[in-house]
Formats: sequence, structure tokens, C-alpha cells
Amino acid sequence: MIRLQTEIGSMVYAVKPGDGSAREQAASCQRVIGGLANIAEEYATKRYRSNVINWGMLPLQMAEVPTFEVGDYIYIPGIKAALDNPGTTFKGYVIHEDAPVTEITLYMESLTAEEREIIKAGSLINFNKNRQM
Repeated sequence: MIRLQTEIGSMVYAVKPGDGSAREQAASCQRVIGGLANIAEEYATKRYRSNVINWGMLPLQMAEVPTFEVGDYIYIPGIKAALDNPGTTFKGYVIHEDAPVTEITLYMESLTAEEREIIKAGSLINFNKNRQM
């Protein structure tokens, strides 16, 4: 693990997030308080998923039943490589307080090249700023 390339933030898990009238507010508030990712079985709407991406967060998905709980940490090595190889699965490691580390399989469904660059830039605002330079 390279410390200078490791970021720590919060994550939200939901079976099917993004249904309702506050899709933009949900993503922006999550990012403002340190959110880096969502993990879901699927996203309720493309709009919510796009808002997650536009705020620079990872729209992660997993098919398996979660093994993590509130207070656990999830370490995902090589996330930039995963962004560069769309459609592939990658491993995450759940660090439990009182149990051995467990492995989970994650993926990001159907990211466009531009969406991948937005996430790498940290947000749509940063992405657009970088394009103008």
C-alpha cells in the first residue's frame, strides 16, 4: 500500500439507491461530508448514478450479500486501474473490528470514458476546469 496514493472516506451501501426527489442532494451531501463511494446491487435511476459520478464518487456494485457492517473499513487497492479497465471485476477487502479480513468482489457497470475521467478528476467541476487549462 502506498500511503500517498491512499484516500480514506465514507461509503454508503444500499440495495437500490437513488429513488426519490432528492437524488442531487443525496449525492452532493454525501460528497461534502467525505463520501468516496456508493456500493449497491443496482442503481434505481441513471440520474442518481450520474450524480454520484459527477461528484467524483465511485458507483460501485456487488452481486453478493454484504459482509460488512457500520464501522468496518473497505480497502480497495488499484482503483485507478479498475477505472482504466471498464467492465472488469476487482477485489475489495473488508476490515472488520473483531473478525478476520474478508474479500468482496466489486464492479462498476458501463462507465463511459468521460465518466471515468470525471471520477479521476474528483468531480465534474474539476474535470471541466482541467479541460480548459
